[in-house]
Formats: sequence, structure tokens, C-alpha cells
Amino acid sequence: MASKGSAKLAQQLSSIAGKWPRDPFRPHLLLPTFLQSLAKHPNLTPEAVQAAQALKNDQVKIQFPLSDKILKPASVPMHYDRLVEGLHKSAQGIGRPWWKVFFGIW
Repeated sequence: MASKGSAKLAQQLSSIAGKWPRDPFRPHLLLPTFLQSLAKHPNLTPEAVQAAQALKNDQVKIQFPLSDKILKPASVPMHYDRLVEGLHKSAQGIGRPWWKVFFGIW
């Protein structure tokens, strides 16, 4: 009976690993490969599978949303918007022009 349960857990974790998005900035860090090897571990627990599923579904982000006061600090209200924009452009291979970097213009 325990082997059927562990086989089901391994299958669930392998499914999560297969659906995990690829990190364009750190392709050498392969979390899906780690999860696949973890699925083969003999002492795999349901809690480990639930934790991987929670990470995949951003459950903590949904459970604890950030307020506007945190997302838009009074000192630099556009900081996180610029950071996200920079990450999206970087993932597409678009860099900031040298003159914007030199003069500190966003």
C-alpha cells in the first residue's frame, strides 16, 4: 500500500516538475531537474509535493498580497514598475541605451 502512495506522490511531483516554467535569466539552475530527482527519493512526503505545488501556483502571493504602500514607496514610487519592465525587456534581449545608463534616465 505504501508503495502505491509513494508512486502516486512521485507521479504528482514529476507532473509539477514538467509544468515548471523555464527561467530565462538562470538557465543553468534547473529546478525541474531537482524536482524530478526528488520524485525518485524513497522518503518523499505529501508535504514536499504540496510545497512544490504551492510554489508553482504562487499561493503565498495570493494569500498575502502586497499593499500599494510597499509596491510604491514614497521615496521612489516607480522603482518596482521599472524593475519589472527592465526584467521583461532583458528577457527579450532589449537593453537600455548607453546614454540612459550614463545619465541615469529611465
